[in-house]
Amino acid sequence: MKNNVFTIIMVLVVAILLVGGIALAVVYTMNNNNIPKKNPSIDEVLEASVDIEEITTNLASNDFIRISFKIQTDNKKAKKELEKRDFQVKNAIIEELSEMKSEELDGRSGKHKLEDTIKTRINELMENGEIVKVYITSHIVQ
Repeated sequence: MKNNVFTIIMVLVVAILLVGGIALAVVYTMNNNNIPKKNPSIDEVLEASVDIEEITTNLASNDFIRISFKIQTDNKKAKKELEKRDFQVKNAIIEELSEMKSEELDGRSGKHKLEDTIKTRINELMENGEIVKVYITSHIVQ
């Protein structure tokens, strides 16, 4: 009788410890996922970025645009891939611009929309890493 009670108590203690350990692991994992990631330094940004030379093309509104970009990747391997995909990137940019009217590029929101669209298009091409941010470094619409 004493043996059975002792065994039952030990099984309950072990079960409680296991459940407590699992609960702590879940809480720890959830808290670590909420820790904000440190922003990269400017040197790290530049090491993982690619310049897209000035592109001149027509817009849908029969105006033309001269525009250049700096594209930030998430790692050096992605940067190398992006450099190799330069022709595909330029093609995607020209395709997007050919569907836009000059009014759509007016103001901050128009430029942000173009940056986001290009980011999405290029990420569809990428196999090693991803595009973090697209920056317009110069543009002229005439």
